[in-house]
Amino acid sequence: MAADTNRRAKVRHIAIKTPDPNRLADYYTKVYGLDVVLRRETGSVYLSDGDLCLALLPTRGQCAPGIEHFGFHIGSAEEIAESLEGIGMDAPQTRPNDPPFAETRVTDPDGNMIDLSVHGFEMQEFQDDRSKKED
Repeated sequence: MAADTNRRAKVRHIAIKTPDPNRLADYYTKVYGLDVVLRRETGSVYLSDGDLCLALLPTRGQCAPGIEHFGFHIGSAEEIAESLEGIGMDAPQTRPNDPPFAETRVTDPDGNMIDLSVHGFEMQEFQDDRSKKED
């Protein structure tokens, strides 16, 4: 059975924990030609190839380097919530710390964190902006 490509979520965001986001950003820009789209005061660096956002996040405490989470660009938050409910899983939760790239987060059955964004990962949109659109 063919997948419904109108409903298919698109992987658009991968977050990697690293002890040195700037060093890793230099690697990805120099070797693969990615563009830096945002540097945050937290030390995080966000890169893009025009489709995918690669977030380089500083490790904290005993956190090991590596993939921290990934994100889907979705067409409908309601459809995803219904699908999760249909398989007995929790609905998406609002992301902590008002992130600019994703509205909600879920975990898969193995506990891998997945960000969900209706507006997409190529632009920043904070909670205040989202709330204004809902009014």
